[in-house]
Amino acid sequence: MTDTARTAAPVIGEPEVVEDARTAATGSAPTAAGIVADPAWAALKTDVEAIRPHQIKDGSIPDGTVHTEAAFHVGRIVDALRHFAPRIPHDTEYLLTAARDFEAWRDGGFGVPDFYDALDAFRPAAERRDGVAHLVVFPMYTQNGSTDRLVEAVVFEVIWPDFIAELEATEYGNALYLGLRFADFTPGYDTNSAVLFPESVAVTPRVPAGAPEGTPAQLPVFTWGAIFADREAARFRRVVRAAAEITKLDLPAGARAMLDDQQLTERTFVMWDMIHDRAHMRGDLPFDPFMIKQRMPFFLYALEELRCDLTAFREAVRLQRDEATDAVTREHAQLVQYAVIFDRIFRFSITGTRVRNYDGVGGQLLFAWMHQKGVLHWTDTQLAIDWDAVPDVVVALSDAINELYWSSIDRPKGAHWLAAYELVSSTLTPHPASQWAAGLPREVLEGHLKGWTDLVMDDEFPLSMFFEALQKKMAVVIESTAGITGSTDTAATDAE
Repeated sequence: MTDTARTAAPVIGEPEVVEDARTAATGSAPTAAGIVADPAWAALKTDVEAIRPHQIKDGSIPDGTVHTEAAFHVGRIVDALRHFAPRIPHDTEYLLTAARDFEAWRDGGFGVPDFYDALDAFRPAAERRDGVAHLVVFPMYTQNGSTDRLVEAVVFEVIWPDFIAELEATEYGNALYLGLRFADFTPGYDTNSAVLFPESVAVTPRVPAGAPEGTPAQLPVFTWGAIFADREAARFRRVVRAAAEITKLDLPAGARAMLDDQQLTERTFVMWDMIHDRAHMRGDLPFDPFMIKQRMPFFLYALEELRCDLTAFREAVRLQRDEATDAVTREHAQLVQYAVIFDRIFRFSITGTRVRNYDGVGGQLLFAWMHQKGVLHWTDTQLAIDWDAVPDVVVALSDAINELYWSSIDRPKGAHWLAAYELVSSTLTPHPASQWAAGLPREVLEGHLKGWTDLVMDDEFPLSMFFEALQKKMAVVIESTAGITGSTDTAATDAE
């Protein structure tokens, strides 16, 4: 032991802060709660929130009159990042690099921020262990929150139970995926956003070091993609509880258990999300099934997202029916089925505007398919579901979408669009004024595909009377879930 260690003064402060101070000496990592309790986190949040009003959409600060003030706050952010760097050993390189990127942004006159180096240094998927904590600060947009690349800061912990680790290491490899739980965040996450994706971070493409002359500039290699399962679980519990009461639905025992147990529901969503995420780009697919950077009819996005959800559903059915599946995985496999159905029909269908709401259409399609196949009933103003028959009926919808995709490689793109529309409209009733339903004019069919997309109505598949009524009764509940986390929902439930 060194003389310095022997004579060090006792550390005074809150227990969590004391714990954090000791991590700097021991090399062990703090908990997410410990990071949030450190006064440096509160200071960092304050300075981030002071900078945000000065930024414009691209993240820059063009108003030179506020640069002195912004530089002051950036300096304090840099101090906080360097404070935390030795205290969070698995993020040390990232935190120090982020500090340098903030300094470069400041010293360059607050132009469009470029956090390429910090993003490249952040590798959370390398530490997929239950409870591992991270502190992240980036100029970025938050999907379903803000489309402006403002500075955001968030503290979270990884949700990675043993059965998930086993599934990922065997049948469902997905090296980039992480399930997360919020600890604290800046205003961009006080919204509906439940994802943290590297694509949202402000970076400028670069030519890789040592690349041959003429190599185009590229983004850093993305090594992770994360979803806040605690927010998804908390939303699910609040929405499904209310919807079940309104529709007088008798929930199965497993679903009732999810409403009473936040962590059980979080683990269920981690399993669902992991299998969903890996389903993109797997299977008999069109060349680019996700189509996120192409201007295509929004019902194609609906089918892709629903395809991945139903892939998770069918895999959960298979795992539940497999006698070799261990008891913990089998339990969660059953719960994944409830989660997919209830989140899709009760939340997705009636959340957001009716402007090209592809998730809404996916939820409507699942509900209508189940109703028309005779496993979902609305009788005497009461909803009932035949759970014994549900798995095979829902898997049949998955089969229909998979068949559409399999056939698409032999079709022109426009013919694939028409086949996709036929699949959706065979179950969902299009808008009475729909030109797609009436048949696109020959001159449109002979023209560029942009003309086809232009004729898709913003609300091509309106809500049914059932969902119109449900939306009116559920609107306040849906709105109340903005900014929700597992801890806030648990506190609210306990208060009741």
